[in-house]
Amino acid sequence: MILRDLLKHFDIEESFPDYLLEQSFNKVFLDGELSKSDNNYKIVVKTRQDVIHQLFLKPDEDYPVIVLSELPSGLLNGMKFGLTEDDVAYINGL
Repeated sequence: MILRDLLKHFDIEESFPDYLLEQSFNKVFLDGELSKSDNNYKIVVKTRQDVIHQLFLKPDEDYPVIVLSELPSGLLNGMKFGLTEDDVAYINGL
């Protein structure tokens, strides 16, 4: 599933860089719970393995898409996607 499909699924009408619209994301987010605060969106889903996946959509930020997973052990990992395809940062931590 690509971001464009996810935006359509949740009726989110915001602008994102073209490369992000074609970026693949886990389809588990289609079953997630959407919340919105101002112009920022958050989709959260908990899997059977008790992993909490979060997708943050912040169209006006330097990193408009952030994917974060919290493992049952409390370990966090994920990625931040910037405005250009070569601007990706990894998130690892407790």
